[in-house]
Amino acid sequence: MGSLADLRVIDMATLFAGPSAAMMLGDFGADVIKIEHPRRGDPSRGHGAAVDGVGLWWKTLSRNKRNVAVDMSRAEGQEIVRRLTGRADVLVENFRPGTLERWGLDPAELLEDNPRLIVARMTGFGQFGPMAGQPGFGTLAEAMSGFAAMTGAPDGPPTLPPLALADGIAGLAMSYAIMVAVHHRERTGRGQIIDLAIIEPILGLLGPQMSAYKALGVVPRRTGNRSSSNAPRNTYRTKDGRWLAISTSAQPVAERVVTLVGRADLVEEPWFASGAGRVRHVEELDEAVASWIAARDAEEVIAAFEEAQAAIAPIYDVKDIAVDPQYTALETFVDVEDEELGSVTMQNVMFRMSETPGEIRWAGRALGHDTDEVLAELGIPAERIAELRQMGVVA
Repeated sequence: MGSLADLRVIDMATLFAGPSAAMMLGDFGADVIKIEHPRRGDPSRGHGAAVDGVGLWWKTLSRNKRNVAVDMSRAEGQEIVRRLTGRADVLVENFRPGTLERWGLDPAELLEDNPRLIVARMTGFGQFGPMAGQPGFGTLAEAMSGFAAMTGAPDGPPTLPPLALADGIAGLAMSYAIMVAVHHRERTGRGQIIDLAIIEPILGLLGPQMSAYKALGVVPRRTGNRSSSNAPRNTYRTKDGRWLAISTSAQPVAERVVTLVGRADLVEEPWFASGAGRVRHVEELDEAVASWIAARDAEEVIAAFEEAQAAIAPIYDVKDIAVDPQYTALETFVDVEDEELGSVTMQNVMFRMSETPGEIRWAGRALGHDTDEVLAELGIPAERIAELRQMGVVA
C-alpha cells in the first residue's frame, strides 16, 4: 500500500506529458486507470524500441496502471467515463480545448457530479489564447521557450533535444500541481481544474532569461558545451580518446581545477573571483584544462580530480550506465516481471523515501487488459460488457 493508495486517477491523456504525470502518482500507489481507444490505443505504444512488436517506452510510461479500452467518442463510452470520474479523485487529459466539452464531458459538469474531482488539463498552449486550438507537442515548446535558440554550437543551428524533454518537465510539473490540488481539497473538500500549457514549465528551467532581457536587454546565445555563467565548463577529450565533463559552478572548485592543471597563478587574477569574470577569459581557461587532460588517460584524470575534490564525470552512453557502480548502488534500474515479455528492465522510482517508498508493481499492460475488471467495479454486468464489446465501444 503506497502513500497515494487512496487516490484514484483516470489517465485519458496520450503520448508522454500527461501519462508521465499519472505514472509518477502510480509509482506511489495511486490506482491509475489508463483509458485508450479500443482500436488505436495510445500512440506511445509505437514509439521507440520494441520487442516482438511490444513497445518498451510504453512498458515504463504505463507501469502501475490498469488498462481500459473505451471509445470516448461514442455516447456509451462517454457514460462509462462519467461513471469513472464520478468516483475518481483525479482526471488527467490532454485533448485540444473543446474536445471534452464536445463529448459531453465538460470539466465543469464533471465537477458538478463530483465536487472533489481534480481535472488536470494539459495541452501544448493552454486552454485560451490565440494558439490554444492548435496541435501542440513538446518539440514546439522546446522551440518556443528559447531552449533550442540557446542550444548548440555558437556557429551552428538552433538544436532540439533528442528526447521528449519539454514533455517530461511538464509531467513533473503536473504531478506537483495535482498534489497541490489534493492538499487544497483535504482542507476544503473542493476539487478544481488545472490548466497547464507544455510551453510554460520548461521556461522555469532556463533560468531568469526574461528578467535579464527586461532589465539588461540580454538575449542568450549558443555557447556549445560552455556556460554563460561560469568557466571552465566544457567536455574534454583524454589521451585515450574518452570524453570527460567538468563543472566549476562553485568558486572553490574552480580554484582547485586550475591549480590541478598547473595554473594556480590564475587564481590571483581579479577576474577569476567570479563566474562572470572567468567567462570573459574562457579561452585561456579552456586551453589550460584541455591541454592538461589531453596529455593523460581518462583513469588518471578522474583519479586526480577526485583527489583534488574537483567535479568531474565521464560522458556515458547507456552501455556505461548499465555497469556504473553508483547507479548499481542506488538501484536506479530494476527488472520488472511482465506478462508479455517475461521481464523488462526500466528505471526505478525517481527518488527514495524513508517512510513511504514507491514501487513498480507491474509494467505497462496489453490494450484493454483490465476493461472487464474496471467496468465490473462500476456495477456493469458481464452481459452488458459483452454487448459493449460487440458494439466496439470497449475492448
